[in-house]
Amino acid sequence: MARLTASLGRTPGPYDPPPAARELTATSADGARLHVEVHGRDTDPAVVLAHGWTCSTAFWAPVIRELTAGGHRVVTYDQRGHGRSPGTDGHLYGPSSLADDLCAVLDEALAPGERAVLGGHSMGAATLVAAAGRPGFEQRAAALMLCNTGTHRLVESARVLPLRSERMRERAHRFLLLSRLPLGPVSPLTRKALKYGTMGPDATPEQLAAVARLVHACRPRERGAWGAVLTKLDIGTNVRALGAPTAVITGTHDRLTPPALARVMAEALPHCAGLHELPRRGHMTPVETPSEVSGVLRALVREHLTDAAAPGGTGTGTGTRTPTGTRTDTEPDRQTQMRKTKEETP
Repeated sequence: MARLTASLGRTPGPYDPPPAARELTATSADGARLHVEVHGRDTDPAVVLAHGWTCSTAFWAPVIRELTAGGHRVVTYDQRGHGRSPGTDGHLYGPSSLADDLCAVLDEALAPGERAVLGGHSMGAATLVAAAGRPGFEQRAAALMLCNTGTHRLVESARVLPLRSERMRERAHRFLLLSRLPLGPVSPLTRKALKYGTMGPDATPEQLAAVARLVHACRPRERGAWGAVLTKLDIGTNVRALGAPTAVITGTHDRLTPPALARVMAEALPHCAGLHELPRRGHMTPVETPSEVSGVLRALVREHLTDAAAPGGTGTGTGTRTPTGTRTDTEPDRQTQMRKTKEETP
């Protein structure tokens, strides 16, 4: 996309992807080939990011810029059928293929035995949950970030279409996920609909334009094939198998995966490293508030990754701080924070 912005005669902005230091190709268990990008220096601690449905590596552009500027190496990849990763047989898409692809990327992009902080957004966060219990994943994951996601009942929980009938709302949401109709060019009408469905009220025109470019670039066949996976997603039991410290992020105005889904995950996690409910943010919090998302990732690196690299370090850390400084290192503190966010949410 950086080449595209140059060809269009405009200067790349903060939501355009920065050039990668290296580009790799990972091969999944079934032979699927995945486009991988590495940003930053090889000597810096690693953060691996998985994007969500209809997006690509470009989704993480503002987060990549913040993390690499702060001395982190960032690995991103295009989920199969997205961006520069070719699609395969859509009938084989599912949680297992998501987990296979992630493990292939970790093996390709990280040094032998190297650990990283892993973060995912939406379907990318579900990818991390789907990989729970796999030895390759558990050995690599120093800590996790689950951002704007859910693990089950996504169609029933969504509030994108404000229909009074619950049954009609579910049917409409299912149709949207399964649709393979071309979205056509970005227009004022499609931008307005996209903002209502995926972003909070404070999203800027620049942020909306970046999301629109990503969503409209997704191939209709792949959009529908992965949408079918999301309509049937049911991996809630995997959450309790996530052994690494895990932070959860949601937006109070997320209509695709409402905050209630985040609270359920946070309660089920064996080691919750914080529940962050971002006021007036929608489903696209890494674009809407990249500094908050980057802050959570930096805290996870500081507390659970760089400590492990220090002589005598254990990597367990003594406490994780939210971007606003709220401690979440002990069980009583975690429960207090959860109650507080529930009470403050509109």
